[in-house]
Amino acid sequence: MLTSDFNFELPPELIAQQPTPQRDQSRLLVLNRETGTISHRQFPDVLEYLRSGDVLVLNNSRVIPARLRGQNSKSGGNFEVLLLTEKSVNNWWAMIKPGKRAQLGTEIKILDLQRSPTAIIATVAEINAEGHRRLIFRGVENILSALDALGEIPLPPYIEREVQKQEDRERYQTVYAESAGSVAAPTAGLHLTPEILEKIKARGVKICFVTLHVGLGTFSPVKAETLAEHVMHEERFFVPESTAEIIQAAKNNNQRVIAVGTTSMRVLESVAKENNGHIIAGSGTTSIFIFPPYQFKIVDAMVTNFHLPCSTLLMLISAFAAPEKLEGKDAVMRAYEEAICEKYRFFSYGDAMLIS
Repeated sequence: MLTSDFNFELPPELIAQQPTPQRDQSRLLVLNRETGTISHRQFPDVLEYLRSGDVLVLNNSRVIPARLRGQNSKSGGNFEVLLLTEKSVNNWWAMIKPGKRAQLGTEIKILDLQRSPTAIIATVAEINAEGHRRLIFRGVENILSALDALGEIPLPPYIEREVQKQEDRERYQTVYAESAGSVAAPTAGLHLTPEILEKIKARGVKICFVTLHVGLGTFSPVKAETLAEHVMHEERFFVPESTAEIIQAAKNNNQRVIAVGTTSMRVLESVAKENNGHIIAGSGTTSIFIFPPYQFKIVDAMVTNFHLPCSTLLMLISAFAAPEKLEGKDAVMRAYEEAICEKYRFFSYGDAMLIS
């Protein structure tokens, strides 16, 4: 398939700049995979589509304040640093702006949130083919532990802020976020509240967690002309023993597994692909790229947000809308056309979609 097959026009006013006043006040578009019918609901109505015995899988990765400000130790020039992947303690791959000024050996003095210099220095140790820099930090025991005092939440570029709001620091995070490591939120989970989660459990639905630390790869644009040419970045994941047992038992008993978000989906399908359709506990990395046609081994329904044109996320849900077929793209595009007509809010702070 061609990348251009997944393009669409989106009015700028539908790009959500603010979260809803309350997490559960989002709208919910429901796409029935069997009939192709579309329903318009409110997010709390998701309860009506869940039944006893279902398993709901959430990604509990926590967004880190990964955007740092720095100055060239020699020239005083300013840098913006976005941490991407931790190789080891104080050893990170990062994007740096302006990149041309961050050559091998460049030392960057890290600033605090008031833009005052700290004792922390980041040295450019390596540059890869994509222009990312590997930074070695000194002057701090573990830069990850210091990010709350130094960094900003890395909001997507389409969310326009002159100064980051405290609200973003709280709301660009799921209520169940636990394991720090993502540079973007698993946004499908932003709609869930503790109250809704309790109501879900009361319906006899089991809730379990996986961890996928969302990196740049999930959101990198597909520049290749055909989907088969695109290569995903690796992202780290973890599946606890309890989660593996719950999901495997559900599949053995023909009960549904519902992924909240494309990140949860990618973990489950990655593990199943490597283990003959079974879910095994453990950790690893995944660069799985799901696009039509694709045979899903674990997930039976999913909750997701509305995604960017020509994004790998849009391609994934298009595959899920019609497993093992190409028609899912048309079904999703029809749903998106209706969402635009109904003025749904798009992207990270936008409304939700249930595909079942």
